This record gives sequence, structure tokens and C-alpha cells, in this order.
Amino acid sequence: MAAYDGDWLDCMYNNRARVPEHVESLRRWAADSAEVLRSQPRELDIRYGGGPNEHLDVFPAEGGAAGAPVLVFIHGGYWRALDKRDHSFIAPAFTREGVCVVIPNYALCPAVTIPQITLQMVRALAWTWRHVARHGGDPGRITVVGHSAGGQLAAMLLNCVWPAHAGDLPADLVKNALSISGLYDLEPLMHTPHLQSVLRLTPQQVQMASPARLPRPARGTLQAMVGGDESAEYLRQNQLIREVWGREAVPVCEVLPGLHHFSMPQTLAEPGSRLHRQALQLLR
Repeated sequence: MAAYDGDWLDCMYNNRARVPEHVESLRRWAADSAEVLRSQPRELDIRYGGGPNEHLDVFPAEGGAAGAPVLVFIHGGYWRALDKRDHSFIAPAFTREGVCVVIPNYALCPAVTIPQITLQMVRALAWTWRHVARHGGDPGRITVVGHSAGGQLAAMLLNCVWPAHAGDLPADLVKNALSISGLYDLEPLMHTPHLQSVLRLTPQQVQMASPARLPRPARGTLQAMVGGDESAEYLRQNQLIREVWGREAVPVCEVLPGLHHFSMPQTLAEPGSRLHRQALQLLR
């Protein structure tokens, strides 16, 4: 894409405008999450660092058995919106399957940059590896799942050189990742009018925080899935990471028919759906 058409980019990347029923989806997420927070065993607002919004919630596996696989879910919102508590609804479909679920928060743009948010997620995963055993999780079995902006963050975490961050961290801290409607090349977003003033992306940040501009991970795999009703750019981004990282690093690269940007997280939480089954397969 040599030249950028702002109107076209807004059409491709403004998911709320593309999906008028997003309001209903967000209300459902909030209501379902509030019910989970009322009814499910959980520990909320645990500090994983000293920066803004550096808290996470932990939902132990049902039954409280030790050694449960760990799913870390990273929410989307274009790095500028939403909150971990909007996504608690994700947890029960996995805790019932014997999985410990961790949902971190992060600071939002424009108060921080996307590379800074990426480092916040590095700290959240380091905390998880060090402390999740206290909540019944197995630190040797961590899978990251992210939606939209969270998909970018999940891919970045798979590529993290963990021992360089802290000497006690293992190189394979994140065993694998599932990116749902992920964003892998941030350059188009730098030119998208409705995002420019909030994300304030620079060419250097695009290079640093675009998984498709980084070498493929030295270990682990990424699974990339996108809704069939999402924009042509989201479909392109999903295919792009397979093309750049290769089939070995991205063994699953799928389009799920009939799903749009806001129905994808709901589908993740639906037992029996392709998306839910795929996440469970990574956790086994």
C-alpha cells in the first residue's frame, strides 16, 4: 500500500462503525462479566507492576486442583479503550475445563504508547510465571490468547526474549498463543484518521511493535483466526502473519465464517465452538 486513503482506512479499521450492533455486544460483555464477578471464585486487582493500570484478575480452575494449565487473556480496544472487567465473561468456559484464567489490564493510549503497553504485558506475564502456582496454575503451561489489539500483544509476547527481561525467566515462558482478529503490521493504523490522534504512532514504534516486522519466534507457535465478516484489512492482516512467519510458526491461520469483530470474543467463550476448541487444544 504505497499511498494511504484515509476514508478507506477508516472504513477498514473502524470496527464500531462497521458493526452497528457493537453496542449490544459490549453491553452483553459487561452484563455477563458482572455476573461472573458476582458468582465465580476469583481474586481481583492484583498488582503485577508499579505502573498505571498494572493490575490483573485471576480465576482459578474449578475444583481448585493444583497444576492447572494457564490461559492469559488480553483484551482489545485499539489500545485505547475497554478494561479487563469487561472481559471476565471469558473465564467460566475455561475454568470449568480445569484451566486457570488470568486477565490483565494495561494503561491506555494516548497516556502511553503501544511499545509501553507491550512492556506492561511482559511484566504481567512475568508476574504470572512467578506467582500463578499460588492460584493453582502451572507456570510451565502458559498460553496467551488476545483479541484485536490483544492479538498484537499476544504475538509480541510469543516473540519476547524472556531471559533478557529478567534472568530468572525461562526462554519458553509463553508456550503458544492464539491471536483473534489480530493486528500484525501497525503502519496502516499510523495513517488511519480516527486512530491517529489517540495512538500517535511513529515509524519507529511501528517497527518495534509490529509482529510482522519482527523475526519469527524462536520457539512456540501462533494460531491466527479472524471472522469471515471482518474487513478486508483484517483478513489481510491475518494472512500476513502466516506469510511472514511461515507455516511452522503459524500452523493455524483460519477465517471463521459468519463472525464479525465483536462476535469473536463471545464465540471464544462458547463451549463447542471452533474458537473455544482451538484454545483448549493449545492448553492441553
